[in-house]
Amino acid sequence: MAPSSRRRALARRLLSITAAVALAAGGLVAASSAQAAAPALRSAASGRCLDVAGNSTTPGAAIQIWDCNGVAGQGWTLTSAGELRTFDGTRCLDALNWGTTAGTALISWSCTGGANQKFAWGANGSLRSQQSGLCLDVTSNRTANGTAVALWTCNGRDNQRWTSVSGGDGGTTYPNPGVVTGATWAHDPTVVKRPDGSYLVATTGRGIPLKTSRDRTAWTDAGAAFPNGTPWTATHTTGDLWAPDLSYRDGRYWLYYSASTFGSQTSGIYLATSPSGDAGTWTNRGLVVSTTSSSGYNAIDPDVVTDAQGRLWLSLGSFWSGIKLIALDPSTGLRSGSAIHSLATRSGGVEAPDILHRDGYYYLFVSFDACCRGAQSTYRVAVGRSTSITGPYVDRAGVAMTSGGGTQVLAGHGSVHGPGHSATLRDGDGDVLFYHWYTDAGDSRLGINLLGWDAAGWPYVR
Repeated sequence: MAPSSRRRALARRLLSITAAVALAAGGLVAASSAQAAAPALRSAASGRCLDVAGNSTTPGAAIQIWDCNGVAGQGWTLTSAGELRTFDGTRCLDALNWGTTAGTALISWSCTGGANQKFAWGANGSLRSQQSGLCLDVTSNRTANGTAVALWTCNGRDNQRWTSVSGGDGGTTYPNPGVVTGATWAHDPTVVKRPDGSYLVATTGRGIPLKTSRDRTAWTDAGAAFPNGTPWTATHTTGDLWAPDLSYRDGRYWLYYSASTFGSQTSGIYLATSPSGDAGTWTNRGLVVSTTSSSGYNAIDPDVVTDAQGRLWLSLGSFWSGIKLIALDPSTGLRSGSAIHSLATRSGGVEAPDILHRDGYYYLFVSFDACCRGAQSTYRVAVGRSTSITGPYVDRAGVAMTSGGGTQVLAGHGSVHGPGHSATLRDGDGDVLFYHWYTDAGDSRLGINLLGWDAAGWPYVR
């Protein structure tokens, strides 16, 4: 990428082109129904959409990424002539001053049919200028709202990958979390349905906090799995325990949980079991897997899954080299063998795996980007699928999750910030997605929505 000084010069140049670079959300206006019908172009790196700054129709307006919101300046149609038209076809994407060098700014301009307004789809979801052969590139691989999009040497990175999504809003007009009442605080929730039909949720926190519900709506705090602490995890943490995973089989509740500190690979995943799932009834069964600074991956965020052959597996991992899968001994719940399978990796961060087996496919749900920053969190949920528990997992466009792929199914919208660390539950009324999200004040809340499945077998939140 270009040096930061060059990028700053480019930013100043863009500002001089147009006074319409209104980056505040309040500067955006609603699109008409005709405009909203055009597809959006969503960046694989950030999940944000290619956007005419300030939704300005003035020739010379800068091009950036912004939260997908359905405004007219996010609707793009690639014509048979190679023009990327926006604003209901009245403006075109334009390489400034017919530039053909890396770093050339992109603007919205009156459609002229010129070579500097001709684009085409390239390899791996890239969009290339037919004149220069350069690719649409989100500056410096940044993901924040308002980041400029320019032309740059094609390199296959996520900040040069785009997905055309119908609906005009980039597919991100997500429903709000379903109604949840009572004890609604949650972080990294996991859920199991008990034999009596009630629900048990465990979350990140001191001793693994628990909550229960009879109807999946009204929740009550129910103490902690380990009210007297977990001295056996002192090698990895003396603070909160993270990212638990609950399951029920063979008449017992099984609880996998992480012990670590923020940003560290010195981590361990432990197992406990209980006859009832209630607070204080859990027995430590030992360390399942651990990592150090030399391991190359991180032993947190466990998720247990049984495959179609009845074999037991544990997916895990966060950042570094991504999501892994190991086999478990079904009788003990501890690790079986030394094999480790790589399921997903991504330069922008991937963690919190959850595998759901449905209709011949294993669906790998993960969380992208930054957690744990309150309302500034950029967490979002993505998914890929495979016919084998060990992969390869690919997204809707066929991009392997080991190459950064993943189809977004949930992201921040309105006053719902950073939804992520999801867990799926197959319930009587359908498949259910549990997750946490942040309020405008930065509080972490329990989110629950049903999942729908489209004709191609891909999930969406409803």
